[in-house]
Order: sequence, then C-alpha cells, then structure tokens
Amino acid sequence: MADAAYTPPKVWKWEAPSGGAFAHINRPMAGPTHDKALPVGRHPLQLYSLATPNGVKVTILLEELLALGFEGAEYDAHLIRINEGDQFGSGFVAVNPNSKIPALLDRSTDPAIRVFESGSILLYLAEKFGAFIPKDIAGRTECLSWLFWQMGSAPLLGGGFGHFYAYAPEKYEYPINRYAMEVKRQLDVLDRQLSGHAHVAGEEYTIADMAIWPWYGALVTNQVYGAAEFLDAQSYAHVLRWAHDVAQRPAVRRGRMVNRTWGAPEEQLHERHDARDFELRTQDKIGVAPGG
Repeated sequence: MADAAYTPPKVWKWEAPSGGAFAHINRPMAGPTHDKALPVGRHPLQLYSLATPNGVKVTILLEELLALGFEGAEYDAHLIRINEGDQFGSGFVAVNPNSKIPALLDRSTDPAIRVFESGSILLYLAEKFGAFIPKDIAGRTECLSWLFWQMGSAPLLGGGFGHFYAYAPEKYEYPINRYAMEVKRQLDVLDRQLSGHAHVAGEEYTIADMAIWPWYGALVTNQVYGAAEFLDAQSYAHVLRWAHDVAQRPAVRRGRMVNRTWGAPEEQLHERHDARDFELRTQDKIGVAPGG
C-alpha cells in the first residue's frame, strides 16, 4: 500500500526521479536536451518512431496503403530509442515539440509538413490517400469517434494501468484496482461494439481498427503488460475474435516488425527503408544481437 502519511506540498518541485521504468527520461519540462539532426531517407514520408502501440499504428497503416498500391506511401522508418532520450534531440523536437513517438515528416510537399500525435498521423495519411476512412459522413463520423475514443482511453490503459501494474517500482493496490476497473470497462465498451460488427467502426476495416488494435488487441492476447489473465481477457470473446482477425493481415504482421527492438530477432526490423528489408534486414538476417 502507498504511504498513507504522505501530504502533497503546497508547490510541487522536481527533485529526483521517482523510480520505476522510464524514470530516468521523465522530466517536467519540454524542449530539446541536446543538438542532434534527424536522418533523412529517400522516400517522401519520413517516420521517426519505435514499435510501441502508438508507433505500430502508423507502420500498420503505411504497410496497408502500400499493399493497396499507393506508391506515394513509400516511407523510411528511422528508429528513435526513447530509453536513450533520442526524442529530446533538437531535430526530433522540431518535428514533434511534445517529444513523443511517432512523428512524421511529409517531404512530398514544399515546404515539408510535420505531423505529430499518432491519431493525427493516421487521419492525415488516410485523407492524403483517400483510404481506410469511410467516404460517407455517417461512416466517417463513426470511424473518427472510435479513433478519438482510443486516443482518450489509452492513456488510462498505458499511463495508468500499465504503469502501476508493470512499471512502477512497487505494487500499489489502490491505483492498480482503480485502473483495472477502468480498463475492464473499456474492454466491455469495445466488446459490446464488436458483438454486432466485424470491425470497430462497422463492417469496414479502418484507421479506427489500426489505432485500437495495437493497444487492446495486444492486451487481450497478452502482448502488453502480461495482464491478460489478471484482466480475465478470455471473457471478452468479441474483442478476441477481432484481435485475431486483424493480426492475420499481412500488412499488420509487417507493420508490427518495423522499429521493433525486442522479441524474436526474426520479428525485429529496426529500420525500414525498402520493402525488401523485411526479407533481408531483420535482426536474424544481419546478425546483430537483439536491441543492438
């Protein structure tokens, strides 16, 4: 249990890292910590990311667009190692002043357009290519409602439940119970929606699925936080059905590999600059240790 004697000060001051994973890179101010230019590849779209759930959203969409034949969706995916503070380099901050992955630079325009926040990137690309977002106003609105549902709900899943269940320096009953209740409520919302639809926003596969799947699909299949049993994920049958269906898409399998630095070497493609990289540049092919 947390220390019941703690009384918040009148004015909070940042004195030392609070412990737990990622404490060494957390700070209460914005802006760059060092000068570092971003690499630029040869394709119109430059993605700076890591294969966290938010990063995977974008690489899935890009691979899905390429699978449909949109040549303009070719992209370079540069690895941003958030554990090492790459997101605080001056070049990255210029693309995303919030210092969070993913960040996108579209160099097909003059001047280039920066796009940050994963939901904004999904919407930007879907509109740019006219794909994976319904054309009719009712369908589009439903899709965007679920996209914004994910953007609003996931911080409670990741920053709330995920932090206290998996990353905090100690296990605290109150926050784990509080956030577990909210995550299960969210899963119930999703399960009820999927009970009558093939995909989240209806029968059509859209950016809403691409936004929600890396978080909630991974959660119920035990790929994030190792909490599937704790949350009784098996009871959300419709979410599980949808999660497995989406996972079988070839573009989704490719998208999950990009900027991934953990897991099986054959599933890690640290940087993606060409479609052939999936066959030639995964970690098992180039002989570099995982995370190297």
